[in-house]
Amino acid sequence: MAIPQHARTQLLHAASADAYADLVHHGARRVAARVVRAQSAGPFTGISPDALAAEFAGIDLDVPLPDPDTALDELERLYLRDAVWFHHPRYLAHLNCPVLLPALLGETVLAAVNSSLDTWDQSAGGTVIEQHLIDWTARRIGLGPDADGVFTSGGTQSNLQALLMARQEACGGDLSLLPRLRVLASSCAHFSVTKAATLLGLGPDAVVSVPCDAERRMQPAALERALEQCRRAGEVPVAVVATAGTTDFGSIDPLPEIADLCARHDVWLHVDAAYGCGLLVSPTRRALLDGVERADSVTVDFHKSFFQPVSCSALLVRDRSVLRHATYHADYLNPKRMTERRIPNQVDKSLQTTRRFDALKLWLSLRTLGADAIGELFDTVVDLAADGWELLTADDRFEVVVRPQLSTLVFRWAPRQHRARQQDLLDAANLHARDALAASGAAMVAGTVVDGRHHLKFTLLNPETTTADLAAVLDLIAAHAEAYLDLAAQAA
Repeated sequence: MAIPQHARTQLLHAASADAYADLVHHGARRVAARVVRAQSAGPFTGISPDALAAEFAGIDLDVPLPDPDTALDELERLYLRDAVWFHHPRYLAHLNCPVLLPALLGETVLAAVNSSLDTWDQSAGGTVIEQHLIDWTARRIGLGPDADGVFTSGGTQSNLQALLMARQEACGGDLSLLPRLRVLASSCAHFSVTKAATLLGLGPDAVVSVPCDAERRMQPAALERALEQCRRAGEVPVAVVATAGTTDFGSIDPLPEIADLCARHDVWLHVDAAYGCGLLVSPTRRALLDGVERADSVTVDFHKSFFQPVSCSALLVRDRSVLRHATYHADYLNPKRMTERRIPNQVDKSLQTTRRFDALKLWLSLRTLGADAIGELFDTVVDLAADGWELLTADDRFEVVVRPQLSTLVFRWAPRQHRARQQDLLDAANLHARDALAASGAAMVAGTVVDGRHHLKFTLLNPETTTADLAAVLDLIAAHAEAYLDLAAQAA
């Protein structure tokens, strides 16, 4: 069957190169206009799921639109108009960052060239760039001369692969030990630890939750008790997962003390620094990560703290030989003879086969700005969180949970005059305030549960956000919560 001529013109090749450049430029101008518009309109339109779903009614994907302009017009209505804009200074919800312009350039390049980073004969220079960045990151961590790693889709995949390697090292391939294997992590660790344990055949009950202190950091004494209890029960500790930047609180577990315990008990230490990895380039706060250099494996998410587009993450290991647990050879792709010839096929150390050249974004960011400049951006949001903590502690309308180590603030609307009232009512008021704020489109904040009570959360990753922005959003939250209490009083 002959390919229609129109379809041929839409493939990227020498004859369509100019059309490609024009089309990308045109699309970028559309996005740029939306970025400017969102600055005054707010980070979100507040549209409901049902209302947005209705916009898709009648769209027939079997019938193409007449031209790219029409397709972009439709995309404005279906996506760009109601997108959540992380670059807006009052987007304060999740661990989403505004992105660097060199990184966006990298996205454009990597999408067009479309390298797959699984084998050398598909990527060449891409393979070397990724390896160079892995080596650079390992040196920043301090893992030593035998370190290695691989880019991943995100922290969840990195944590999964780290625990896969720890499991294999612990059981030596004897899967009959699976029911006895245990992973120890703090009660504030990321949920992906439990997900990984389940995927690895250990089951969710294999994760031992270690209590945290008042600062939401793992307690070393509690970890030691848990390790000793595992041994007494005939269980095998596979790994201890320490967190350098918990999702809710930004807290950093005491890494040196945890590393001491892991060495004493001969247990794999994995540090989940998906959030806190920005400290690796901080000109002022690198010491907060002291102890990370003693880890067996480390998760870093450049798409959180290095201001990179999703996805851009990596897993680093102290001993490159453990990456063999992800190695499978296929005659058509990466036969063993290639290893003997020292051909660097990245698929030999990755859970993925086809894989985007996400390292390019970070490469261009570092080559354009430099590590110190990126670190200064991260320092800016950490400083902002400290200012936000001062703001909250001085405001009788709010209770704040912990002083932040990174850039997260967890707090609760609970005015002094209402704190003696039923806590369930304050829970409902905080939930309402978050929903009403998002529906208004004026700002977005996250929510979480602390000690059984609903709280709100500022996740600060935008260096353009100011203390005045935080104060304004707190006023909006208070107004929505107070309105809820007024309505509840009238209904009573």
